[in-house]
Amino acid sequence: MAQSDVARLLALATSYPSHTLRQDEVAHGAAKVFARVEKGFERFVPVYLNAAIESRHSSVPLDWYLGDHGFGERNRLYIETALTVLEEAATKALGEAGLAAGDIDAIVTISSSGIATPSLDARLMERMAFRPDVQRTPIFGLGCAGGVLGLARAAALARAEPGSRVLLLVVELCGLTFRRGDSSKSNLVATALFGDGAGAAIVSTEGKGPAIGPAGEHKFPHSLDVMGWQVADDGLKVLFSQDIPTLVRDAMRDETAAFLARHDLKLPDIDGFVCHPGGAKVLDALETCYGLPDGALVQARNVLRDHGNMSAATVLFVLRATLDAGLRGRHLLTSLGPGFTAAFLLLTA
Repeated sequence: MAQSDVARLLALATSYPSHTLRQDEVAHGAAKVFARVEKGFERFVPVYLNAAIESRHSSVPLDWYLGDHGFGERNRLYIETALTVLEEAATKALGEAGLAAGDIDAIVTISSSGIATPSLDARLMERMAFRPDVQRTPIFGLGCAGGVLGLARAAALARAEPGSRVLLLVVELCGLTFRRGDSSKSNLVATALFGDGAGAAIVSTEGKGPAIGPAGEHKFPHSLDVMGWQVADDGLKVLFSQDIPTLVRDAMRDETAAFLARHDLKLPDIDGFVCHPGGAKVLDALETCYGLPDGALVQARNVLRDHGNMSAATVLFVLRATLDAGLRGRHLLTSLGPGFTAAFLLLTA
Protein backbone atom coordinates (compact mmCIF):
# COMPACT_ATOMS: atom_id res chain seq x y z
CA MET A 1 0.00 0.00 0.00
CA ALA A 2 1.48 3.35 -1.04
CA GLN A 3 2.21 5.79 1.75
CA SER A 4 -0.44 8.22 0.46
CA ASP A 5 -3.01 5.42 0.71
CA VAL A 6 -2.36 4.66 4.39
CA ALA A 7 -5.20 5.77 6.63
CA ARG A 8 -4.04 7.01 10.01
CA LEU A 9 -5.73 7.60 13.33
CA LEU A 10 -5.14 11.31 13.91
CA ALA A 11 -7.19 11.66 17.10
CA LEU A 12 -9.40 9.68 19.46
CA ALA A 13 -11.57 10.98 22.30
CA THR A 14 -14.22 9.50 24.57
CA SER A 15 -17.08 10.88 26.65
CA TYR A 16 -19.95 9.67 28.81
CA PRO A 17 -23.09 10.98 30.53
CA SER A 18 -22.92 12.72 33.90
CA HIS A 19 -24.66 10.14 36.10
CA THR A 20 -22.43 7.51 37.75
CA LEU A 21 -23.87 4.20 38.94
CA ARG A 22 -21.98 2.09 41.48
CA GLN A 23 -22.38 -1.64 41.00
CA ASP A 24 -23.53 -2.24 44.57
CA GLU A 25 -26.21 0.45 44.15
CA VAL A 26 -27.38 -1.13 40.91
CA ALA A 27 -27.61 -4.55 42.53
CA HIS A 28 -29.65 -3.07 45.37
CA GLY A 29 -32.03 -1.40 42.89
CA ALA A 30 -32.33 -4.60 40.86
CA ALA A 31 -33.25 -6.51 44.00
CA LYS A 32 -36.21 -4.15 44.44
CA VAL A 33 -37.34 -4.38 40.81
CA PHE A 34 -37.00 -8.15 40.55
CA ALA A 35 -38.06 -9.06 44.09
CA ARG A 36 -40.77 -11.37 42.74
CA VAL A 37 -38.77 -12.99 39.95
CA GLU A 38 -39.38 -16.72 39.61
CA LYS A 39 -37.21 -18.83 41.98
CA GLY A 40 -36.03 -15.66 43.73
CA PHE A 41 -33.66 -12.83 42.89
CA GLU A 42 -30.96 -14.20 45.19
CA ARG A 43 -29.76 -16.63 42.53
CA PHE A 44 -28.83 -13.67 40.30
CA VAL A 45 -26.74 -11.84 42.92
CA PRO A 46 -23.49 -13.54 41.73
CA VAL A 47 -24.03 -11.96 38.30
CA TYR A 48 -23.39 -8.54 39.86
CA LEU A 49 -20.58 -9.73 42.12
CA ASN A 50 -18.70 -11.56 39.35
CA ALA A 51 -19.13 -8.97 36.58
CA ALA A 52 -15.77 -7.33 37.43
CA ILE A 53 -17.52 -3.93 37.22
CA GLU A 54 -17.31 -1.26 39.91
CA SER A 55 -19.02 1.67 38.21
CA ARG A 56 -20.80 2.73 35.03
CA HIS A 57 -22.10 5.94 33.53
CA SER A 58 -25.77 6.50 32.79
CA SER A 59 -27.96 8.91 30.85
CA VAL A 60 -30.39 8.97 33.78
CA PRO A 61 -30.17 8.65 37.58
CA LEU A 62 -30.68 5.28 39.22
CA ASP A 63 -34.23 6.11 40.35
CA TRP A 64 -35.32 6.38 36.70
CA TYR A 65 -34.81 2.65 36.25
CA LEU A 66 -37.28 1.88 39.04
CA GLY A 67 -40.23 3.26 37.04
CA ASP A 68 -42.05 2.33 33.83
CA HIS A 69 -41.17 4.17 30.61
CA GLY A 70 -42.48 3.97 27.07
CA PHE A 71 -40.49 3.73 23.87
CA GLY A 72 -41.13 7.40 23.07
CA GLU A 73 -39.66 8.63 26.34
CA ARG A 74 -36.66 6.32 26.04
CA ASN A 75 -35.92 7.47 22.52
CA ARG A 76 -36.22 11.17 23.37
CA LEU A 77 -33.67 10.66 26.13
CA TYR A 78 -31.49 8.68 23.71
CA ILE A 79 -31.39 11.52 21.17
CA GLU A 80 -30.83 14.25 23.77
CA THR A 81 -28.04 12.45 25.58
CA ALA A 82 -26.41 11.08 22.42
CA LEU A 83 -26.03 14.59 20.99
CA THR A 84 -24.54 15.89 24.24
CA VAL A 85 -21.87 13.20 24.56
CA LEU A 86 -21.12 13.13 20.82
CA GLU A 87 -20.58 16.88 20.77
CA GLU A 88 -18.18 16.57 23.69
CA ALA A 89 -16.24 13.68 22.14
CA ALA A 90 -16.10 15.29 18.69
CA THR A 91 -14.93 18.62 20.12
CA LYS A 92 -12.15 16.90 22.05
CA ALA A 93 -11.06 14.87 19.00
CA LEU A 94 -11.01 17.95 16.77
CA GLY A 95 -8.92 19.78 19.35
CA GLU A 96 -6.47 16.88 19.58
CA ALA A 97 -6.07 16.87 15.80
CA GLY A 98 -5.81 20.66 15.59
CA LEU A 99 -8.83 20.83 13.30
CA ALA A 100 -12.12 22.71 13.14
CA ALA A 101 -15.49 21.12 12.44
CA GLY A 102 -15.44 22.72 8.97
CA ASP A 103 -12.30 20.71 8.11
CA ILE A 104 -14.22 17.43 8.24
CA ASP A 105 -15.18 15.98 4.86
CA ALA A 106 -17.15 12.90 5.94
CA ILE A 107 -18.87 11.58 9.07
CA VAL A 108 -19.53 7.92 9.91
CA THR A 109 -21.99 7.49 12.79
CA ILE A 110 -22.42 4.19 14.63
CA SER A 111 -25.27 3.51 17.06
CA SER A 112 -27.72 0.68 17.71
CA SER A 113 -29.40 1.63 21.00
CA GLY A 114 -31.95 4.13 19.70
CA ILE A 115 -33.60 5.52 16.59
CA ALA A 116 -32.98 8.95 15.08
CA THR A 117 -34.40 10.25 11.81
CA PRO A 118 -33.03 12.80 10.96
CA SER A 119 -29.88 10.94 11.94
CA LEU A 120 -27.66 11.89 14.86
CA ASP A 121 -25.01 13.38 12.55
CA ALA A 122 -27.60 15.61 10.87
CA ARG A 123 -28.79 16.80 14.27
CA LEU A 124 -25.21 17.37 15.41
CA MET A 125 -24.71 19.66 12.42
CA GLU A 126 -27.20 22.02 14.06
CA ARG A 127 -24.86 22.28 17.06
CA MET A 128 -21.40 22.19 15.45
CA ALA A 129 -20.08 24.10 12.44
CA PHE A 130 -19.66 21.21 10.01
CA ARG A 131 -19.88 22.14 6.33
CA PRO A 132 -23.31 21.59 4.79
CA ASP A 133 -21.73 19.40 2.08
CA VAL A 134 -20.12 16.96 4.54
CA GLN A 135 -20.76 13.35 3.48
CA ARG A 136 -22.74 11.46 6.14
CA THR A 137 -22.98 7.71 6.68
CA PRO A 138 -25.16 6.71 9.64
CA ILE A 139 -24.97 2.98 10.43
CA PHE A 140 -27.42 1.06 12.63
CA GLY A 141 -27.39 -2.55 13.81
CA LEU A 142 -23.73 -3.45 14.28
CA GLY A 143 -24.10 -3.55 18.06
CA CYS A 144 -20.90 -4.28 19.97
CA ALA A 145 -19.00 -4.84 16.71
CA GLY A 146 -19.65 -1.24 15.67
CA GLY A 147 -16.54 0.31 17.20
CA VAL A 148 -14.14 -1.85 15.22
CA LEU A 149 -16.20 -1.92 12.03
CA GLY A 150 -16.91 1.82 12.28
CA LEU A 151 -13.18 2.54 12.40
CA ALA A 152 -12.73 0.21 9.42
CA ARG A 153 -15.44 2.02 7.42
CA ALA A 154 -13.95 5.42 8.28
CA ALA A 155 -10.52 4.23 7.13
CA ALA A 156 -11.98 2.88 3.88
CA LEU A 157 -13.57 6.27 3.15
CA ALA A 158 -10.29 8.05 3.91
CA ARG A 159 -8.38 5.77 1.57
CA ALA A 160 -11.01 6.18 -1.16
CA GLU A 161 -10.45 9.96 -1.13
CA PRO A 162 -6.83 10.53 -0.08
CA GLY A 163 -6.40 13.70 1.92
CA SER A 164 -10.00 13.79 3.13
CA ARG A 165 -10.71 13.91 6.85
CA VAL A 166 -13.24 11.45 8.21
CA LEU A 167 -14.88 11.79 11.61
CA LEU A 168 -16.10 8.59 13.25
CA LEU A 169 -18.83 9.03 15.86
CA VAL A 170 -19.87 6.11 18.07
CA VAL A 171 -22.51 6.33 20.79
CA GLU A 172 -24.41 3.67 22.70
CA LEU A 173 -26.83 4.38 25.55
CA CYS A 174 -27.70 0.81 26.43
CA GLY A 175 -28.97 1.65 29.90
CA LEU A 176 -32.03 3.33 28.42
CA THR A 177 -33.19 -0.01 27.03
CA PHE A 178 -33.75 -1.48 30.51
CA ARG A 179 -37.38 -2.61 30.84
CA ARG A 180 -38.61 -3.05 34.40
CA GLY A 181 -41.27 -5.59 33.48
CA ASP A 182 -38.86 -7.92 31.68
CA SER A 183 -37.63 -10.58 34.10
CA SER A 184 -35.76 -12.58 31.46
CA LYS A 185 -32.21 -13.65 32.26
CA SER A 186 -30.91 -11.50 29.39
CA ASN A 187 -32.45 -8.38 30.91
CA LEU A 188 -31.13 -9.24 34.37
CA VAL A 189 -27.62 -9.79 33.02
CA ALA A 190 -27.85 -6.52 31.10
CA THR A 191 -28.52 -4.62 34.33
CA ALA A 192 -25.19 -5.91 35.63
CA LEU A 193 -23.22 -5.07 32.47
CA PHE A 194 -24.51 -2.15 30.43
CA GLY A 195 -23.17 1.38 30.61
CA ASP A 196 -23.49 4.47 28.41
CA GLY A 197 -20.65 6.09 26.47
CA ALA A 198 -19.42 7.63 23.23
CA GLY A 199 -16.26 8.03 21.21
CA ALA A 200 -15.01 10.11 18.31
CA ALA A 201 -12.05 9.45 16.04
CA ILE A 202 -10.54 11.36 13.14
CA VAL A 203 -9.01 9.39 10.28
CA SER A 204 -7.07 10.63 7.25
CA THR A 205 -4.26 9.67 4.88
CA GLU A 206 -2.61 13.02 5.72
CA GLY A 207 -1.16 13.56 9.17
CA LYS A 208 0.56 11.56 11.88
CA GLY A 209 -0.80 8.69 13.91
CA PRO A 210 -1.05 4.90 14.05
CA ALA A 211 -1.63 3.29 10.67
CA ILE A 212 -5.02 1.63 10.23
CA GLY A 213 -4.40 -1.59 8.35
CA PRO A 214 -6.65 -4.32 6.97
CA ALA A 215 -10.02 -5.06 8.53
CA GLY A 216 -12.33 -8.02 8.30
CA GLU A 217 -15.37 -9.69 9.75
CA HIS A 218 -16.90 -13.12 10.04
CA LYS A 219 -20.61 -13.82 10.49
CA PHE A 220 -21.15 -17.18 12.14
CA PRO A 221 -23.91 -19.15 10.40
CA HIS A 222 -27.24 -19.85 12.11
CA SER A 223 -26.45 -17.44 14.96
CA LEU A 224 -29.06 -14.68 14.71
CA ASP A 225 -30.36 -15.52 18.17
CA VAL A 226 -27.02 -15.10 19.96
CA MET A 227 -27.13 -11.34 20.47
CA GLY A 228 -29.27 -8.36 19.52
CA TRP A 229 -32.51 -6.47 20.15
CA GLN A 230 -36.12 -7.49 19.81
CA VAL A 231 -38.63 -4.65 19.45
CA ALA A 232 -41.21 -4.65 22.27
CA ASP A 233 -44.10 -2.26 22.84
CA ASP A 234 -42.14 -0.33 25.46
CA GLY A 235 -38.69 -0.39 23.86
CA LEU A 236 -35.81 -2.56 22.74
CA LYS A 237 -35.64 -5.96 24.45
CA VAL A 238 -32.09 -7.21 24.90
CA LEU A 239 -31.08 -10.65 23.66
CA PHE A 240 -28.00 -12.41 25.08
CA SER A 241 -27.02 -16.04 24.73
CA GLN A 242 -25.31 -17.62 27.71
CA ASP A 243 -23.16 -19.49 25.18
CA ILE A 244 -21.18 -16.41 24.07
CA PRO A 245 -18.04 -17.17 26.15
CA THR A 246 -18.10 -20.75 24.86
CA LEU A 247 -18.46 -19.55 21.26
CA VAL A 248 -15.48 -17.24 21.78
CA ARG A 249 -13.37 -19.98 23.34
CA ASP A 250 -14.24 -22.55 20.67
CA ALA A 251 -14.23 -20.46 17.48
CA MET A 252 -12.56 -17.07 17.88
CA ARG A 253 -8.97 -18.31 17.55
CA ASP A 254 -9.62 -20.07 14.24
CA GLU A 255 -11.46 -17.10 12.75
CA THR A 256 -8.74 -14.72 13.93
CA ALA A 257 -6.09 -16.96 12.42
CA ALA A 258 -8.02 -17.06 9.13
CA PHE A 259 -8.26 -13.26 9.05
CA LEU A 260 -4.55 -12.87 9.74
CA ALA A 261 -3.62 -15.52 7.16
CA ARG A 262 -5.38 -13.50 4.46
CA HIS A 263 -2.80 -10.81 5.19
CA ASP A 264 0.20 -13.16 5.50
CA LEU A 265 0.27 -12.90 9.29
CA LYS A 266 0.01 -15.26 12.24
CA LEU A 267 -0.95 -14.74 15.89
CA PRO A 268 2.72 -14.51 17.00
CA ASP A 269 3.05 -11.48 14.68
CA ILE A 270 0.61 -9.54 16.88
CA ASP A 271 2.26 -7.41 19.56
CA GLY A 272 -0.91 -6.56 21.46
CA PHE A 273 -4.67 -7.01 21.53
CA VAL A 274 -7.32 -4.30 21.86
CA CYS A 275 -10.47 -6.27 22.63
CA HIS A 276 -14.04 -5.23 23.30
CA PRO A 277 -14.75 -6.39 26.87
CA GLY A 278 -18.22 -7.83 26.48
CA GLY A 279 -17.94 -9.17 30.01
CA ALA A 280 -15.46 -10.76 32.40
CA LYS A 281 -16.13 -14.28 31.07
CA VAL A 282 -15.67 -13.09 27.49
CA LEU A 283 -12.30 -11.59 28.40
CA ASP A 284 -11.31 -14.86 30.08
CA ALA A 285 -12.28 -16.71 26.89
CA LEU A 286 -10.32 -14.29 24.68
CA GLU A 287 -7.19 -14.69 26.79
CA THR A 288 -7.57 -18.46 26.55
CA CYS A 289 -8.10 -18.59 22.80
CA TYR A 290 -5.21 -16.20 22.10
CA GLY A 291 -2.86 -17.99 24.48
CA LEU A 292 -2.46 -14.99 26.76
CA PRO A 293 -1.77 -15.12 30.52
CA ASP A 294 -4.74 -14.65 32.82
CA GLY A 295 -5.44 -10.92 33.22
CA ALA A 296 -3.25 -9.96 30.24
CA LEU A 297 -5.94 -7.78 28.66
CA VAL A 298 -5.28 -5.07 31.23
CA GLN A 299 -6.79 -2.06 29.45
CA ALA A 300 -9.93 -3.99 28.49
CA ARG A 301 -10.41 -5.14 32.08
CA ASN A 302 -9.86 -1.63 33.44
CA VAL A 303 -12.44 -0.18 31.04
CA LEU A 304 -14.92 -2.89 31.98
CA ARG A 305 -14.31 -2.15 35.67
CA ASP A 306 -14.80 1.61 35.34
CA HIS A 307 -17.40 1.86 32.56
CA GLY A 308 -19.08 -1.49 32.03
CA ASN A 309 -20.10 -2.72 28.58
CA MET A 310 -20.96 0.31 26.43
CA SER A 311 -21.51 -1.81 23.33
CA ALA A 312 -19.81 -0.33 20.24
CA ALA A 313 -18.18 2.55 22.12
CA THR A 314 -16.30 0.31 24.55
CA VAL A 315 -13.46 -0.74 22.27
CA LEU A 316 -12.67 2.93 21.61
CA PHE A 317 -12.24 3.42 25.36
CA VAL A 318 -9.89 0.43 25.37
CA LEU A 319 -7.98 1.82 22.39
CA ARG A 320 -7.69 5.24 24.08
CA ALA A 321 -6.27 3.56 27.20
CA THR A 322 -3.86 1.53 25.06
CA LEU A 323 -2.66 4.65 23.25
CA ASP A 324 -2.16 6.41 26.58
CA ALA A 325 -0.11 3.44 27.81
CA GLY A 326 2.16 3.75 24.75
CA LEU A 327 0.96 1.63 21.85
CA ARG A 328 3.92 0.13 20.00
CA GLY A 329 4.02 -2.38 17.18
CA ARG A 330 1.15 -4.22 15.51
CA HIS A 331 -2.12 -4.46 17.48
CA LEU A 332 -5.29 -6.35 16.68
CA LEU A 333 -8.65 -4.80 17.49
CA THR A 334 -11.49 -7.29 17.98
CA SER A 335 -15.15 -7.16 18.90
CA LEU A 336 -18.22 -9.37 18.67
CA GLY A 337 -21.68 -8.19 17.72
CA PRO A 338 -25.11 -9.23 16.50
CA GLY A 339 -25.19 -11.47 13.54
CA PHE A 340 -23.31 -13.21 15.36
CA THR A 341 -20.29 -11.36 13.98
CA ALA A 342 -16.59 -11.18 14.81
CA ALA A 343 -14.84 -7.97 13.73
CA PHE A 344 -11.09 -7.47 13.23
CA LEU A 345 -8.83 -4.53 12.46
CA LEU A 346 -5.04 -4.12 12.47
CA LEU A 347 -3.44 -0.97 13.87
CA THR A 348 0.31 -0.32 13.71
CA ALA A 349 2.34 2.37 15.49
